[in-house]
Amino acid sequence: MLFATLTGNIHIGLAALGSALGVGFIGMKASEAVGRNPGAAGKILTQAIISSALAEGIVFFAIYLAKGQ
Repeated sequence: MLFATLTGNIHIGLAALGSALGVGFIGMKASEAVGRNPGAAGKILTQAIISSALAEGIVFFAIYLAKGQ
């Protein structure tokens, strides 16, 4: 019982870490792309926001799966 709880917590933590890294890389590359082509800032911003939301959604799946156990 304790091991199942610990495993659930570890998998939520790893999902949060992966999501944080993903959002960080998205922001880094988006700012780099805007620096290279300022005229496309609107399109880049839109894609960065959508990608960040999808990356953060993984944490919600991990929390949902852990609560189901």
